[in-house]
Amino acid sequence: MSLDRGQSELTQRARRGDGEAFAELLRPEYRSAVRLAKALLHNVDEAEDAVQEAALKAWRKLDNLREGSLLRPWFLGIVANQCRSVRRAKWWTSRTDEEAREKAAEAGDIAGSIDLRRAVAQLEYDQRLVLVLRYYMDLPFEEIARTLGISPKAARSRVERAVKNLRPMLRVQEAVS
Repeated sequence: MSLDRGQSELTQRARRGDGEAFAELLRPEYRSAVRLAKALLHNVDEAEDAVQEAALKAWRKLDNLREGSLLRPWFLGIVANQCRSVRRAKWWTSRTDEEAREKAAEAGDIAGSIDLRRAVAQLEYDQRLVLVLRYYMDLPFEEIARTLGISPKAARSRVERAVKNLRPMLRVQEAVS
């Protein structure tokens, strides 16, 4: 897919420093970017801040957008990287599946702690990202690939691997229910 004529003209104007043209380019992508950030950060305020920061980074790096490339995957990639930076800055660490189950069992609340949202939150960042892009934002593998800078086959493989890692956590939930 390539840019339509209007987007191409807006991109050229934005590259010449036209802030209104850049805002017009990002406007259709803003909702998707916020949805992605909310799903990755689980905090509305942090998500909105991350998207704003990503927009500033995109503005500064607009020359990195290849001629004829789609803006959406490029911008969502910047948003995803910004969310990763936010999480790292908070010294957030992911627990392994076994550690999470052990802590939940100690607390006596296995069923409450192993819902889908919490199970996904226990996955590594890259696995959460591909699941959010595929199943929450409903992106095709080709667009996930462009967003992450990988091949469609690699995108499909990463989604399958993330689902495979998620299944054992959900089986525990089924056994408890």
